[in-house]
Amino acid sequence: MAERILMSLPDVTQSEEDAVVAAIRSGWIVPLGPDVDAFEAELAARVGVGHGVALSSGTAALHLGLLTLGVKPGDVVVTSTMTFAATTNAVMYTGAEPFFVDADETSGNMDPALLRQALVQLRDERATVSAIVPVDLLGKTVDYTSILAIAEEFGVPVLSDAAESLGATHRGKAAGSFGRVSAVSFNGNKVMTTSGGGMLLTDDGELAQRVRYLATQARQPVAHYEHIDVGYNYRMSNLLAALGRAQLVRLDSMLARRREMRELYKSTFADVAGAEVFGGADDAEDNAWLTSILVDRDVAGWDVTDLSAALTADDIESRPLWKPMHRQPVFAKFRGVFNGASERLFARGLTLPSGSALTAEQRARVFDSIGRFLGAH
Repeated sequence: MAERILMSLPDVTQSEEDAVVAAIRSGWIVPLGPDVDAFEAELAARVGVGHGVALSSGTAALHLGLLTLGVKPGDVVVTSTMTFAATTNAVMYTGAEPFFVDADETSGNMDPALLRQALVQLRDERATVSAIVPVDLLGKTVDYTSILAIAEEFGVPVLSDAAESLGATHRGKAAGSFGRVSAVSFNGNKVMTTSGGGMLLTDDGELAQRVRYLATQARQPVAHYEHIDVGYNYRMSNLLAALGRAQLVRLDSMLARRREMRELYKSTFADVAGAEVFGGADDAEDNAWLTSILVDRDVAGWDVTDLSAALTADDIESRPLWKPMHRQPVFAKFRGVFNGASERLFARGLTLPSGSALTAEQRARVFDSIGRFLGAH
């Protein structure tokens, strides 16, 4: 039986294995070490910011980013509803209240007009809004030009959730370089991976130093263990950083492979009535982390559940777009401003295999399966 095809497996080669073996042989089999220092500097340089702090996950980067922006219990954090739960979870860790903003239906990203509406409403309520956390959905950056201008007008700092968008750009500027601070993820399904892990990126040296301090259990610089703050065990291991450095060298080639898949999907669905590749026509600055399609059943005569079932029968993974956070039972009690776009995208969207590690044979299986399905409908 053919091996199951997954949406986004890690793309790991001999160079990554060699890097990890070298790190083991160096004796630095601990959190921190020379590969961590180098990885932070290399990724910060790639993104174009002054500082990087390598952490155990993208969620940890979001959490510490919020804390260092001064978010505290009782505050409000305005954030995207169309995202993975980690974004909202990080807000919850601080004790703040998430306030959700719905999506622009073309990109799935935070709608700037709704963001302004949210901030006006919260200002009128005299709420303390401590941060705005827009999310770059599936690797396409939000409209930072508009969102940063609105944030500045209301005097609220921006933490960019760039977990999915490493390698993407907005008007030529790299994802991960926007706002006071950004968070990226190296989870196993991302464009590049450290198995688990993430990084906080910023131009603010004092903020970066505060994050390093909190991420290493908030230890004071004395011989004995002294603590005046609650800290966290959030730092990245040297072995994972070695893996990340090898992945970073290959980042552009992995991006190119994902973009090839995006173009193949565009060709496949170009003449299919009622179906389109999600994200809009202009995706030159998108990192193509995951490719999704949108289907209008009334036009196509089939919907995403039909295609998903056909792919599953051929042992090929697919998945709906993110279920909006305001529809999640755990977060349903929280407020926001909504236009229905995220719910429509959730109902009509399906994410397809997109990884750079897909072989020619696996690609052929995916498109053969889709072709047979379309031929039968």
